[in-house]
Amino acid sequence: MNAESLAFGRTIQLFLVDGTPNGLMIASLHGWTGSLSVSRQSTFDKLLKRAELDRTGVYILYGPDPENPLKMRAYIGEADSVKDRIAASAGNHAFWETAVAVTTSDDALTKGHVRYLEARLWEIANEAGRVTLANTQQPGADKRRLPEADKANMEAFLANLKTVLPVVGLDLLKPQPTAAIQAGHQGPVSQAMTVPADGDLSCFEIRHKSGVVADAVEENGEFVVLAGSQTRRDTGHLLGNYGELSEDLIRQGVLVPADEADRYTFAVPWSFRSPSAAATIVLQRSANGRKEWKLKGHAYLTYHDWQSQKSESA
Repeated sequence: MNAESLAFGRTIQLFLVDGTPNGLMIASLHGWTGSLSVSRQSTFDKLLKRAELDRTGVYILYGPDPENPLKMRAYIGEADSVKDRIAASAGNHAFWETAVAVTTSDDALTKGHVRYLEARLWEIANEAGRVTLANTQQPGADKRRLPEADKANMEAFLANLKTVLPVVGLDLLKPQPTAAIQAGHQGPVSQAMTVPADGDLSCFEIRHKSGVVADAVEENGEFVVLAGSQTRRDTGHLLGNYGELSEDLIRQGVLVPADEADRYTFAVPWSFRSPSAAATIVLQRSANGRKEWKLKGHAYLTYHDWQSQKSESA
């Protein structure tokens, strides 16, 4: 039985305090006492006026990493009163665009609880590797000293945080796709590329007339182009945001020159938000990934056709 068959629905309430999508927002999960107060820099003053920020809790500052355009940066902190500490941290860090304060409606978190949560949030985010952590040092092991029952409660608290944070735009706790991890150590490979041996993953390929070969898998809403896949090079047809993304991938060593002068190679697996984004980078031109990617071993079955067949069979 796979994870998808065990999934069940959850209800998340998003309250727009100002009635506008870009204003202050309160996020809560049905049946959970935790509450997330979310603001942008423009509404940070309103966040500090919220009564719940006088409670014990943890907070996260989140925004683009100024040193690596392919990643985000995050600062994680805790406080007896979140209001004062988050204000000081916000003043010390210029990178952040979103501030999230995590408290509880029943004021049940103690100093020991939030010290534990801070340490675990740092650990989980560091393992996930999706963000650069702006904290100058890892929280010490002494911050995780709690009675066994309290630890279990805080782990349940964290499980709910993992559900809510991506909904408000923070992916720092989301694990990397298994496919990316499994394929991450393969390095450059030939056209007979080995893909992760996972029966629940469907594998896709692009075989372009130029000789460029790329393989990918889809997992948990991400489209992962595997290490060893190739892209075209210097086509002059990639402009705008995708042109900038391609340049950033080259600068950061994700794309490296291939043996063939007209190609780049993915040195590591890379996750895209859609098949079209992945196909655009591979082909170095505007591309409809739903048509360009074919189910591996089925030269004429496009991603779109495959998805339609899945829908019909369901």
